[in-house]
Amino acid sequence: MFFKDVAGHQELKRKLIQNIRNGRISHAQLFLGMEGSGKLALAIAYARYLACKDPGEEDACGKCSSCIKYNKLAHPDLNFFFPNPAQKKGDTTLCSKDYMEPWRDYLMQNKYVSLNEWYNKVQMENKQGIISVADCSEIIRVLGYTSYESEYKVVIIWMIERLYHSAAPKLLKILEEPPDKTLFLLVSESHEQVLPTILSRTQLVKVGRLSDDEITEGLINLYGIDPDTATQAAFQADGNFYRALTLCSNDETDINHTNTLKEWFRSCYRYDPQAIVKQVEEIAKTGREKQKNLLNFALEIFRQSTLINYQAGELVKTHPVAGEFISNFAKVLQPQVAATLCEEFSRAIYHIERNANPKILFTDLSLRITHTFMQAKK
Repeated sequence: MFFKDVAGHQELKRKLIQNIRNGRISHAQLFLGMEGSGKLALAIAYARYLACKDPGEEDACGKCSSCIKYNKLAHPDLNFFFPNPAQKKGDTTLCSKDYMEPWRDYLMQNKYVSLNEWYNKVQMENKQGIISVADCSEIIRVLGYTSYESEYKVVIIWMIERLYHSAAPKLLKILEEPPDKTLFLLVSESHEQVLPTILSRTQLVKVGRLSDDEITEGLINLYGIDPDTATQAAFQADGNFYRALTLCSNDETDINHTNTLKEWFRSCYRYDPQAIVKQVEEIAKTGREKQKNLLNFALEIFRQSTLINYQAGELVKTHPVAGEFISNFAKVLQPQVAATLCEEFSRAIYHIERNANPKILFTDLSLRITHTFMQAKK
């Protein structure tokens, strides 16, 4: 990946390049941004530029021996670590290096990535990936060697907020006292979920939300999307380039989530126990990440409905099918109801992340939704 492959962020790209050219290279940097901001691609482009033997003013050369290796993400001084199942295999625990082939394949096909899509890639729907103790031991091992070809040995850790709590001490120690000419590029979507001890040891690189114009231009220039489709996708994507790409490829996620929520909320509004139990069974069959995606989608529905109720409908950005549902749902989802449901759904996401039983959780949530609707009818 090159800087030119990343939509927008022109000022940030210039700053990153200028820092390298001026020799201002912090040994640990945290690329922080929302999903679809291009933060991982920027981190890789930064590492490529640093390793390039003949860098230009705006990007790596793409022709030197280092760039050729980066084209396949197989440079000997480039090391990736990311959330993985970390399951046992014999006497050893699998870690990121055991999933390196599908990881490289995934990155080669997708410059903009999604945690849920990666989980689907490695068939991890019913588990939550972690960066494990075994990963941190591997980081220490690879950094024990001197760089092979480049001046710096680079470690890119994607979704550092998924660092397992018992693995943190090992990583913190090497972040505190890294080997000479070592570069850590940490990538995160949630400032709040990153350990404060890690935040204090890193230089923050904030990757901001993309504007609609930047997304439109990126879709047209980088992916050859026709201008009308690109403009519509950019409007709906709300700053998320990954989402814009999925919209352009006729992604069905919004439609599926909308249909699920429509039936579920109707059953709760009518208080139809039989239908509720059936829907809970269906939701519980999906993996934890899909359950979290559904709940997060519901939170977005609540937000968009609130915008309509406050006469700000022009700000609503969603799939046309979801838009029709939101318009109708907003009539019963008054601001106080929306606030109560947001709290309940946020709490449910918290418990899913802590491995709550999905049938019990969604049954309880359904009863709370029903109670909220009944209170609103009075």
